[in-house]
Amino acid sequence: MTDETVSGTADTMRARADDSGSILWLLLRADRLLVAAGLTLTVFVGFVVAVDAVVPSFATRVESGDPIETIFSTMISVVVTGTTLVVTIGQLVLTQENGPLGDQRGRMDGAMEFRRDAEALLDSPVSAEPSAFLGDLVGAATDRSQALRQSTDAASTDTGSDPDVLTELDAFTESVVENADNVRGRLDGAQFGTFDVLFAALDFDYGPKIARIERLVDAHDDALTAHQREMLDELKATLSLFGPAREHVKTLYFQWALIELSRRILYAAIPALIVASVALVGVDAGTAPGHTLGVDHLVVVVGGAFAVTLVPFMLFVAYILRILTVAERTLAIGPLILRDS
Repeated sequence: MTDETVSGTADTMRARADDSGSILWLLLRADRLLVAAGLTLTVFVGFVVAVDAVVPSFATRVESGDPIETIFSTMISVVVTGTTLVVTIGQLVLTQENGPLGDQRGRMDGAMEFRRDAEALLDSPVSAEPSAFLGDLVGAATDRSQALRQSTDAASTDTGSDPDVLTELDAFTESVVENADNVRGRLDGAQFGTFDVLFAALDFDYGPKIARIERLVDAHDDALTAHQREMLDELKATLSLFGPAREHVKTLYFQWALIELSRRILYAAIPALIVASVALVGVDAGTAPGHTLGVDHLVVVVGGAFAVTLVPFMLFVAYILRILTVAERTLAIGPLILRDS
């Protein structure tokens, strides 16, 4: 991997992703309720088309057997079991927030120590808002990069300076400033609880930037002035603080999302159980006679009821897809690159 690749052209997650823009939008950006609704609609349409094609005499099959009873008695068990599992997940998330006084004190001390380190680096108090806090760190990276660029511009008039090193420093600082300004603009006003804060933070690719600084210092240590090395160290320290800050915000978002998922699944489980129960005791071969455009009405009724009972599961899929995608793309902390660039 070249230095130019590490410094990089692939700052944003979209540029680094192998998936298409539409796939990435579905996995991350799309509203989770819309994703769950789309998945439910897909199941409904697939069920109606497949059953109508494979079982053209569905009403006759219902009269001679018990497919409806089999489907919905099974779905009642699935909904109850799945809801119990979700409650368990919610309890595990909440367990992380509970603990003896000593553990809570340790968490508090760690958080305050990190804030003191950030305040010392920024020379100002840090915000309590996650988006503003991350924005302050990104802004500090911009300020230090601009100061380094001014240093390289001033050094360009020095006949003793290596022009290749100055060009490399200028290109690196330009890429950092451009990436940081873009991310900071998206963080401005973003509210925690939505995915906007974390999604913007994911587009600041701090790890390769730290690796780039280390390579620059190692390759051009003799050509760098003491002032330039000091500014590179300060920029590296700023980027190193952004890493754990982003991971902390990511962890809080995961907990927030899992609690929200648990609540929505519990809400969806009640109508799902009602629909499954009504379909179990009230739907038979004579419930919806006739056809429309060649599609048996009974197939549509059973397919709709089946889709409704799957809503809790579709919510689970929609949320977990986002969580797993973010986790996959942020497995490593620091200058460790786990993807092809």
